[in-house]
Amino acid sequence: MARISVAWANLMHERTRLMVAISGVAFAVILIFMNLGFMGALISTATNFYEQFNADLFLISPETLEISTSTAFPRERLYQIAGVDGVERTMPLYSEYLLWRNPETGVSRAIFAYGFNPNDPAFLMPELQEENARHILSRPDTVFMDRFSRPEFGPQDIGTTTEADRRRAIIGGTYFLGGGFAADGTLIMSDQNFVRYLAPRPLNLINVGLVKLNPGISPDKVAETMRSLLPADVDVYTKPGIIQHDSEYWLESTSIGFIFSMGVVVSFVVGAVIVYQILFTDIRDHLPEYATMKAMGYRSKYLFKIVLQEAILLAVLGYVPGLVAALGLYHLTTKATAGTLPVAMNGGRVIFVLSLTLLMCCLSGLISVRKAVTADPAEIF
Repeated sequence: MARISVAWANLMHERTRLMVAISGVAFAVILIFMNLGFMGALISTATNFYEQFNADLFLISPETLEISTSTAFPRERLYQIAGVDGVERTMPLYSEYLLWRNPETGVSRAIFAYGFNPNDPAFLMPELQEENARHILSRPDTVFMDRFSRPEFGPQDIGTTTEADRRRAIIGGTYFLGGGFAADGTLIMSDQNFVRYLAPRPLNLINVGLVKLNPGISPDKVAETMRSLLPADVDVYTKPGIIQHDSEYWLESTSIGFIFSMGVVVSFVVGAVIVYQILFTDIRDHLPEYATMKAMGYRSKYLFKIVLQEAILLAVLGYVPGLVAALGLYHLTTKATAGTLPVAMNGGRVIFVLSLTLLMCCLSGLISVRKAVTADPAEIF
């Protein structure tokens, strides 16, 4: 308690310096939280649509990096595993980019399209669960449009008529899904309309195979059985597995993941430098006092603990306002993007950033304490 009192008294001796130190730590904490928040939003938006697929297992080509760059494989792979114990239904899914013409500006823009058999319950969105939706999707040149699509695609009102790859397209309905970082907007259409827009694309080549299992069946066990039956031109993933597959691609194989990771590192270094400068200045100003304590018989270990406790106090004092500010910025970001960039806090991130903050300040304390430990009373006085 005496050491803590000394550490606290040192910090409170120069209150202006203390406020600068707290602000510096808080600033670094905010930067770390924001970079981690955007990274988490990246993963969420890049994979959240998998939660809206009515499937427990997914079949994709080994050459597929993520769903928007998928490689087609033979549809008969679904027939090969349709009789596996526990399989309730298999459903082919087609996906590809096509050009969508803004009916107001006349500008065409790439949009991501899904094609499926309207009789298959491939999606969980309530807008597609309605009986009328199946009949609407079966109409020629009719599509459903994602309400999360960017405004550059034009009006999303039902009945709007425009062009898709120079063919007439009518918006027959809307839904909420999101295209992640790979697509600014999405469409859903019947498999027949899909091959019309993307001719000469055949229906016997699919991009994703959706497998719905019977209730109570273990997806992992069925997946292992399918892997032993299928050839090497297709991989089998559970829903958590396919989400991890796409997440690793965005984090490890694209510049986006690197930028946010580097942002965390830079924020850590900035905070460490700020704390080091504050602690070093404090030690320099109180060097006669530290030398006097050494002359009185206090060991270097005692002085070391005082400086380390100052660092921990700075970490805690800076972390709390940084956390509060980050929560506010998370809310503003989510509100400003209308929920399309879901920046959300979680307990794991709170603990992780607190640990980083403590490490950051303690490292700065370890570097700056050398001057106090090596202080020689004879030289100072």
